[in-house]
Amino acid sequence: MISQRLKEIRKQRGLTQEALAQKVNTKKTTISNYETGYSTPSNEMLVDLAQILNTSVDYLLGISDNENYNNSTNISLSPEEIKVFEEFKKYPMLFNDIKANPEKKIKEIIILEKAKKLLLEDDDY
Repeated sequence: MISQRLKEIRKQRGLTQEALAQKVNTKKTTISNYETGYSTPSNEMLVDLAQILNTSVDYLLGISDNENYNNSTNISLSPEEIKVFEEFKKYPMLFNDIKANPEKKIKEIIILEKAKKLLLEDDDY
């Protein structure tokens, strides 16, 4: 079930095996093996695939026939916002740090940005 659904939804989302592999930090052959049923993704990989493909693990496993992920918070992100999150994910230490305590980390980033701005203004003189 996973192999069929993974391939189907990857294509619906307009991703090649290579593009999907890059997004989940693996190789194209790994995605190919999942789609042919030669191997099965780990639980962690299954979660990553579902998130990238904007679907649920339940859909990939065949538990649900609803391929669209129902976000209970109804957050809608623009393509630009999604791009920012994708960039953050390239830096796991920073991403996980923010994810662990978003309010505190966002405040720290704001303070750092203000300090940087003040320092840069001083350099202009």
